[in-house]
Amino acid sequence: MLLIQCPYCGLRPELEFAYAGQAHVARPADPSTTSPEQWAEFLYLRNNTRGIHAERWRHVRGCARFFNALRDTTTDHFLATYRAGEPMPAIQAVQQP
Repeated sequence: MLLIQCPYCGLRPELEFAYAGQAHVARPADPSTTSPEQWAEFLYLRNNTRGIHAERWRHVRGCARFFNALRDTTTDHFLATYRAGEPMPAIQAVQQP
């Protein structure tokens, strides 16, 4: 079973969590001047990164808080978790031989 480190509650099994999309997606600064194309990009277009990816997660069966995680999508390994609103930690990609 995969274990995920909640920055609020500690290490818990994956069954307690729900994926909530890509992290650090900025809402348009002035929605009244945003074109329909820009809204569509904000709402629907996300990166589908192979390798280290910043994600948003929610501890639904625990504290119910959102947090961010850096996860390697090729191995499903969590490199770091951090509270929502905190800056992304610097993680160096591991080079595969």
